[in-house]
Amino acid sequence: MTRDAVRRYLISYDIVDNRRRATVAKLLLRHGDRIQYSVFVVDAKPSRFIRLRRELIVTLRTREDSLLLCDLGALGQISQRDFEVIGKERPITDSGSFIV
Repeated sequence: MTRDAVRRYLISYDIVDNRRRATVAKLLLRHGDRIQYSVFVVDAKPSRFIRLRRELIVTLRTREDSLLLCDLGALGQISQRDFEVIGKERPITDSGSFIV
């Protein structure tokens, strides 16, 4: 598998209920890095991301909660320079590591 087969996703949520919010955060922590309180970076093959997306959707109440999913592109084409952080920065797993 090549780095171009893995994509980087930026995921953010706004969830009203504390229990659902904690469930989503734990799920995302298993798959990526928390870069802000409700913002995560996940590196995964598209097929794995589809399964993660499905797990997230069944957890949400779409009339109350929202989830933002951004495909940032192939991991092999992304560099740390693509992210600018002002203030306290949280580490993002090296792009050499990804979910298969």
